[in-house]
Amino acid sequence: MSSTTSETWRPTDAIAGLLAAAALFIGFLELVYRPFRLTPVAVILLLVATVMSRRQQRLIALGFAVVGVCFVAGAALQVWTKHPLF
Repeated sequence: MSSTTSETWRPTDAIAGLLAAAALFIGFLELVYRPFRLTPVAVILLLVATVMSRRQQRLIALGFAVVGVCFVAGAALQVWTKHPLF
């Protein structure tokens, strides 16, 4: 194996992965707590992670999908159960 800079893991890749994982957690949290408050936080974390790392793009894409789906489902659940949206 040759050791080039494109193959090595950098600390920013690990931080970007942690940010994406935190956004995933916040995305799932939207199902039970006010989705209009949590979605901007999750999207900002994912955007920062996107800029930080090219290696974590699949996890970040999964994060965007989960945040979007959980936003719609969470908003529908909040309306259905007559809880506040924000």
